[in-house]
Amino acid sequence: MDRQQYIEEILDHFQHPRNKGRMEDADLQLGGGNPGCGDLITVYLKLSPDGQRVEHASFEGTGCTISQAGGSMISEMIEGMALAEIEELGASTMRELMGDDVVNQRVRCATLALGTVQAALEEQKRAHSREAAAAHTAKSGQ
Repeated sequence: MDRQQYIEEILDHFQHPRNKGRMEDADLQLGGGNPGCGDLITVYLKLSPDGQRVEHASFEGTGCTISQAGGSMISEMIEGMALAEIEELGASTMRELMGDDVVNQRVRCATLALGTVQAALEEQKRAHSREAAAAHTAKSGQ
């Protein structure tokens, strides 16, 4: 795509966001922000029964066009993806979605939603590790 096509895609996602709104039955929810320009985003993830895939993603937020379009783009992209695949995504993913010019000039804005999703997945991993350790300690203490 050329620069203008990327801009049109970003504007479309900003003006007509996909998956925008609170998800009441989310398995994971986490807020993130970009203090430099005031962007805020909360991501909501509904996981598959086995907990290995994202079945549905949504977001809420306020901020610049780039950050909010990124929330829409990421929410669409990760639906159906394995958690391990999502963990591997990075700035290069956002470059493919938004173009080099945009991402290079506004990296924090462009990666806010993706980083927040990845942080939610990391928090979940830590919680499971703590639960497993507590269960092991309780079992070995009997």
